[in-house]
Amino acid sequence: MLFVEYPKCTTCQKARKWLEGRGTAFTARHIKEDAPTLEELQIWYGRSGLPLKKFFNTSGLKYKELGLKDKLPGMGEAEQLALLASDGMLVKRPILVGDDFVLVGFRENEWAAKLATSR
Repeated sequence: MLFVEYPKCTTCQKARKWLEGRGTAFTARHIKEDAPTLEELQIWYGRSGLPLKKFFNTSGLKYKELGLKDKLPGMGEAEQLALLASDGMLVKRPILVGDDFVLVGFRENEWAAKLATSR
């Protein structure tokens, strides 16, 4: 599994500790140093079943700086994906990517349920 994180993010730290505590094998990736590509985001978005807005880090400085709360509703899917691919800090984290699922943001119950069914 791929664990996409921003190491300074406390939610990412909590998720990492939770995964390690369960003995879950994963490869960690720093979202700022190795941002998701457009192709990856397209695949993850399709596999997640989530609305595209869930992939945006709505509490991040960059999101607020760019005024995306007001701009996103008027943007098309391709434009939103390109924007996400332009800066890893716009992407909500952590992201856990498995063979047949993508989890965005850490909600322990959701992650536990998904990992229990994907083994």
